[in-house]
Amino acid sequence: MSLQLRYSAEETARRGDEIYEQQVWPQVESGHQGQIVAIDIDSGGYALGDTALAAARSLRVNYPEAEIWLVKIGDKAFHRIGSHKAATLE
Repeated sequence: MSLQLRYSAEETARRGDEIYEQQVWPQVESGHQGQIVAIDIDSGGYALGDTALAAARSLRVNYPEAEIWLVKIGDKAFHRIGSHKAATLE
């Protein structure tokens, strides 16, 4: 299954960072350092995982069409646009 990206890389980053900073970070800052959070930039839904793939797969359970932005909690250098294919690999 291949999904079409709906946003440019810049728009995905802008939306993902905004949702992370305003909605997600206050919920995950304590006790989740080093984990990866996958964020659906349309709904604001998110899921945590020890790896980017685990977080993306977990997010896809509730948001199968998610446009994903990935952030490593506590590491400003790790931001990534999620791959639709990577979240569906077995």
